[in-house]
Amino acid sequence: MKVIILAGGVGRRLIPYTVVLPKPLMPVGDFPILEVLIRQLKKHKLTDLTIAVGYLGNLIRTFFGDGKRLGVKIKYNQEDKPLGTVGALAYIPGLNQTFMVMNGDLLTTLNYSKMMAFHKKHKPMATIAVQKRSVKVDFGIVKLNHSQELVDYIEKPHLFYQVSMGVYIFEPQVLKYIPKGKRLDFPDLINLLLKKGEKVSAYPSQDFWLDIGRPDDYALAVEIFEKSKKKFI
Repeated sequence: MKVIILAGGVGRRLIPYTVVLPKPLMPVGDFPILEVLIRQLKKHKLTDLTIAVGYLGNLIRTFFGDGKRLGVKIKYNQEDKPLGTVGALAYIPGLNQTFMVMNGDLLTTLNYSKMMAFHKKHKPMATIAVQKRSVKVDFGIVKLNHSQELVDYIEKPHLFYQVSMGVYIFEPQVLKYIPKGKRLDFPDLINLLLKKGEKVSAYPSQDFWLDIGRPDDYALAVEIFEKSKKKFI
């Protein structure tokens, strides 16, 4: 299965770090976060990789080259203008079979083999890896009826959501919904698939997962990786 790794973002929330390094090259321990992902993919026999690059993409190309050092095959797709998280897929050749797409800034122990088996079993157009997260609301929440009468009052509740982990599996037919040259993000694509009556599945994961997009999360990722390196690579 081909894997598309999205590594073209500017990483504005991590400035000033990302002024000199693209976010996927941010180090966790002895490795860039993207190298950790590539090593994990190889363990699941996912070695046919395309990295979609944009901002400071030359540094990613120089560091990883053709992937031979890591035992994988890497090709690159250069994004000349920002096309959102999905738009670049329209320009990547060879997506004629089931393929995986993932963000290049994740620290996770997601079991890719199990996710692939889930997708194969349920046969959707798209599968999204999801994880249950809670959000603590720092206010009292009131619920009203149609007459604006209070029917419930909850003090500082925890709300639970299923959140996307930034890892997707698609069937090649999804490409007909991704026009060339148009900016498109994952929520737009998924909502379009649902509108068109396509089946979209969620793969529930309890594996560790952390997006390093914010300074606090990046610092936490470094700390956790150093303590549990063998869990990740």
